[in-house]
Amino acid sequence: MLSSTARRLGRPAAALLGAAVIALGSGLAHGQAKEQFIPANFYWVGPYASGGSGIAGGFIDYFKMVNARDGGVNGVKITWEKCETEYNNARGVECYERSKNKGPTGASLIHPLSTGITYSLIDKGTADKIPIVSLGYGRADATIGSVFPYVFPLMTTYWSQAAAMVNFLGQREGGLAKLKGKKIVLLYHESAYGKEPIPVLTDLSKKYGYQLTTIAVPHPGNEQQSQWLQIRQIRPDWVILWGWGVMNPTALKAAQKTGFPRNKILGVWWSGAEEDVIPAGSAAKGYMAAGFNAPGTSYPAIQDILKYVYAKGDGEMEDKSRVGSIYYNRGVVLAAVSVEAIKVAQEHFGKGKPVTGEQVAWGLEHLNLDEKRLKQLGLSGFMPPTTTACNNHEGSGLVKFQQWDGTKWKILTANWVAPTPEDQKLVRSKMEASAAKYAKDKGITPRANCTDEN
Repeated sequence: MLSSTARRLGRPAAALLGAAVIALGSGLAHGQAKEQFIPANFYWVGPYASGGSGIAGGFIDYFKMVNARDGGVNGVKITWEKCETEYNNARGVECYERSKNKGPTGASLIHPLSTGITYSLIDKGTADKIPIVSLGYGRADATIGSVFPYVFPLMTTYWSQAAAMVNFLGQREGGLAKLKGKKIVLLYHESAYGKEPIPVLTDLSKKYGYQLTTIAVPHPGNEQQSQWLQIRQIRPDWVILWGWGVMNPTALKAAQKTGFPRNKILGVWWSGAEEDVIPAGSAAKGYMAAGFNAPGTSYPAIQDILKYVYAKGDGEMEDKSRVGSIYYNRGVVLAAVSVEAIKVAQEHFGKGKPVTGEQVAWGLEHLNLDEKRLKQLGLSGFMPPTTTACNNHEGSGLVKFQQWDGTKWKILTANWVAPTPEDQKLVRSKMEASAAKYAKDKGITPRANCTDEN
């Protein structure tokens, strides 16, 4: 198992750096008939360890809870194996190759937890018929399932979020028309992930008349002096922070140093967790961010994790206070969606037996996580309702916005927020055009009779 050092917030475990596979996390022998294998290919070391370890903790703890409380999914126990990717594309591919044939039916699905790794696995997952689930990240055009049958950018994509952020900023200004003439800077992680929102923000700048400047921050993001000098010269009305890991608190501290108000910075959902603001201290107060899951432990599903896992001393998080944090709860979302897809697949292909990756893909295309179902799962208000279909691998596209008050996140939008209907159409048209080009370039014939209705 992981050492205590590797689990601590932001502290790398040097002994693990050379190891790809970390530990068998299930306690059950692979090949057992009643086993549904799900790889835990995440990162517990390096500059992004704080986010990766929190998400991995919630992810694995949810599986432990389902096994302990329910006996698995219709009697099929969930098993997993940890593999350290270090947020590195090559290692992510290596972990995929090591894990794809585990268990009696192979990997049920893969959560790469990296846009770059997602890009690297699209062809492989499609060939192997293993779903690549990039929940809240990855290629936005993978929403078009007729072209990307095994890629699922579930819940909401970067393109939908970018449009929702513009909608939110417009409302903060007193209406979208008030964005005309405003200056917006996108400060982004220089990677495939960081570049994702640029096309949508650029199109919307033409529509609403704001001036967009994009400024890249090289990996890992702990050096931003020149970028903030440029921001100070531009004097923008808003900064959109599209960061990850150490880049986020570094940006907030740099903003404070240059005198830029933090309540004029709006972060992507990978820049909006406790691990992003607590290290920045007072520099984070007033900062806002998007999110597709709520913080806290009051939700029935989290209470069951505490009851069935932590009360027995079996929790993944050495620091129990991280249970209920944004990133931990996001891991719960990833796991809950995975279990639900397996359950839906079993309902269709046969209960009480492991399902294949191909069958799980069918389940992922037939999710109906409405409010009724979320309440049954103990997750009502915890995550947005979402319904998928063959040609809608995204779902709802809904987010909430929150603000750091210096000690905790305060929800600013009581209801889930979407782009305006017109902007949703714009985003969808961009997805369709991009997917069509991808299909043409790759020689892919899109699936027939694949609609965006469940």
